Amino acid sequence: MKKLVYFQLLLIVIVGMACSGKKDNQNEERQVLLKDSTDARGLQRMQISKSEKDIKYKGKDYHISLLRTPSDSLPHVASEQGDVYLDNQILLKLTRGGEHIFSKTFTKKNFSSFVDDTFFAKSILEGMVYDKTTPEGIVLSASISYPQTDLYVPVSITITADGKMSMKKEELMEDAYAEDSI
Repeated sequence: MKKLVYFQLLLIVIVGMACSGKKDNQNEERQVLLKDSTDARGLQRMQISKSEKDIKYKGKDYHISLLRTPSDSLPHVASEQGDVYLDNQILLKLTRGGEHIFSKTFTKKNFSSFVDDTFFAKSILEGMVYDKTTPEGIVLSASISYPQTDLYVPVSITITADGKMSMKKEELMEDAYAEDSI
């Protein structure tokens, strides 16, 4: 218990030091996180997570906003141990100079074509982050995973400068190493 209290205090100090520093980088990323929880019905939910990032793409300034929230309206996911989890939805907003380029609320269902039915039934939409820019557009990475495990399917989302979206399943590092050894 003492270790948990010390860890929490250390986390508060680190966050406080990070927040008190001057903003000297335009690409600063801001995140707000709350603790994972289990409600009175025994449903486990991930923390609400908000991430914002300013980037430059083709000489213009873009702002990316990602908000992950657990959703009571989505189907619940049960683990093999019998734990029940709320699935998440992620709101992605992309703006350029105040102009809305792209806005969409993603759920696990948006990625169903990238995972098999068995994995889909036991997984949640865990997260989404900005990855990089390419000549094709702004690239984000999403993960569909078994709750509280390292088992996931990565999906790459590309948004073009005019707001068109494309998605593709990314290769897992383990798969890449397995192919190299064959």
